[in-house]
Amino acid sequence: MHRWGRFVARRRWTVLLAGLLATVLAGATGLSVFGSLSDGGFEDPESESARATALAADTFGPTQADVLVLYTSPDGSRVTEATFQRAVQGTISALPSGDVVSAPTTYDGVEGLVSEDGRTTLVPITLAATDEEGRAEAYDNIADELDAPGLTTRVGGPSAIFTDVGEQVSEDIARAESLTLPLVLLLSLVIFGSLVSALMPALLGGIAVLGSFAVLRALTTVTDVSIYALNIITLLGIGLAIDYALFVVSRFREELANGRNTPDAVAATIGTAGRTVAFSGLIVAVSLSSLLLFPQVFLRSMGFGGVAAVLVAMIAALTVLPALLAVLGPRIDAGRMPWRRGSVTSTAPRHASSVDSGAWARIAGMVMRMPVRVLTLVTVALLALGLPFLRVEWTDVDERVLPVGTESRVVSETIRADFPGQGIEHADVVVSGPVDEQALASYTEALSQVDSVEAVTVADRTRDVARIDVTYALDAASPAARDLVEQLRAVPEPAGAEVLVGGPTAYFVDLLDSLGSTLPWMGLVITLAMLVLLFLAFGSLVLPVKAVLVNAVSVTASFGVVVWVFQDGNLSDLLGFTPMGGLDATQPILMLAILFGLSMDYEVFLLSRIREQWDRTGDNTLAVTTGLQRTGSIITSAALLLAIVIGAFATSGITFIKMIGLGMLVAIVLDATVVRTLLVPAAMRLLGAANWWAPAPLARWWQRHGLHETAVRAEPAASQSTPVGADAMSR
Repeated sequence: MHRWGRFVARRRWTVLLAGLLATVLAGATGLSVFGSLSDGGFEDPESESARATALAADTFGPTQADVLVLYTSPDGSRVTEATFQRAVQGTISALPSGDVVSAPTTYDGVEGLVSEDGRTTLVPITLAATDEEGRAEAYDNIADELDAPGLTTRVGGPSAIFTDVGEQVSEDIARAESLTLPLVLLLSLVIFGSLVSALMPALLGGIAVLGSFAVLRALTTVTDVSIYALNIITLLGIGLAIDYALFVVSRFREELANGRNTPDAVAATIGTAGRTVAFSGLIVAVSLSSLLLFPQVFLRSMGFGGVAAVLVAMIAALTVLPALLAVLGPRIDAGRMPWRRGSVTSTAPRHASSVDSGAWARIAGMVMRMPVRVLTLVTVALLALGLPFLRVEWTDVDERVLPVGTESRVVSETIRADFPGQGIEHADVVVSGPVDEQALASYTEALSQVDSVEAVTVADRTRDVARIDVTYALDAASPAARDLVEQLRAVPEPAGAEVLVGGPTAYFVDLLDSLGSTLPWMGLVITLAMLVLLFLAFGSLVLPVKAVLVNAVSVTASFGVVVWVFQDGNLSDLLGFTPMGGLDATQPILMLAILFGLSMDYEVFLLSRIREQWDRTGDNTLAVTTGLQRTGSIITSAALLLAIVIGAFATSGITFIKMIGLGMLVAIVLDATVVRTLLVPAAMRLLGAANWWAPAPLARWWQRHGLHETAVRAEPAASQSTPVGADAMSR
């Protein structure tokens, strides 16, 4: 890494030009990604419910309305009045025939399409396209043609909900950027004390987001990518770019302050802080890549977006940023703020080693004196925060994830409240194979005997395929409805036939089964990767196990807070969301991947300094105290900046994005303060020399092949004149 730093310093203008061209190209291609993304993609395409839906659609055409339109007269006229009827029929008959398969109205004799008060009518529209992209195009073609003259028109249904979600995501990203960038710049000014240094995190964040958008755009040409991936790119791209810029710039200023010339300072910075950034980026990327194990497009997309954001931020921090530092040199301290006296880069080198002054030294001393008490109290407190997670309930994603008052959400709520019979749920039972009428009749009779089933109807039939509609008056995501689906699937199928049960509840059952079967593999991948990577970094088998256990406790605490807020509905008025009585099951999985990666990020920063001091002195207590003193300010500063970025997503109009934002905000604050400041040092104090234990053969292997971090100079002493941004770790 030292050689790479020298190469970048030597070829700084070439590297900057290449970075500029890559950023411009990424912006030109990446910003078009908004029109190439799919909707949620929460189903397992190989599940029974997905195969049932596909077989029914291939055989009988689309069976679910894509667009639901409500027409109401402003003057309270009834649906049966002639002017009302002419307006609706005229509008529907004028829709492009190539885009619409069917659009039945109450005037065609279809029942259940008039509200209880007789003043609103529902028109369910099925679009001609069977693929997602085609449906989106067809909806765009008819959306402006749905307004009926003289009537109030409200549009909902899956296609409208997807459009509203897309618009909300774009609005959320714009809001997050407008909220975070000024705050990040302001706090960077406070942390660094100079304008030029403070601009580096924002610059790197912009590069990371544009580059990640370009990667995502390329991925859309070979696979489906969910629109929600844009949120994780903005969150992690800006957040990690800020972290990496903070650590690299801080270390560069420290190297200059200790008398190095610019090329040597760049080389030393990349050889130390750059090495840790590369290693931390790898850890976060590996954690997020575990999401690729899941078959759901949503989770895989989050994995794609997250890995892209991490790697682009890391690459930019190791190329563009050091090239900029090589060009700026001591001018990195230009534009000093009034509260900074003197230039950081002109500060005399610090040679004494002092760990007995400052707030972090006092905290470290307290932890070292009473490690058992600190470990017990903090662990109990974190586990107490996590207790609500023991009663977590799972629910499906529906229109309630949108803000109150969104038109497509209002349509769904109105239909559920005002249209009798429309709230009835159904299962699609698709029977394929040579089944005669008598066998099919016997099978439908057996289905009707299942508890809670209200009606069983053969809705469509060909020679080899039949679609049976089973209705029931249960909430689609309720445990009772899920049990009903299991009973339907347990009914013996007709001889020689294959039966597939689909529908909303079956989809939800299959989703939970798919997530539950893949989750252990995800946990295994993350755990093994963390154990291996941390061993390569520090040569210990004890520290990786300790890190995994500590992070599990920290993540559990944030999950408990999420249940208390979003499942129980606490703070719903303040945060502006509708409690759904449960959590979407994909969100804790996503949070687990992100938080394990980010928490290991801070773990590496802390342990790097502790390991260095341990190698130097062999004194575990001194090593832990020094590590906390040297890294406390910078980790807290990095966490504060990251918390601002993450916290902006708690303002999202999409409920589960809001949930991720709040949950991660809680986790980051706990991790960077309570966990890294109290829990980790206390555990390491109690473990003593065992922290660094590994079997002799592994220890010898690590000495030859491990990811050692070469000291490039003597340990500097901290001084009160040193800014937070200069408290970089010697790694």
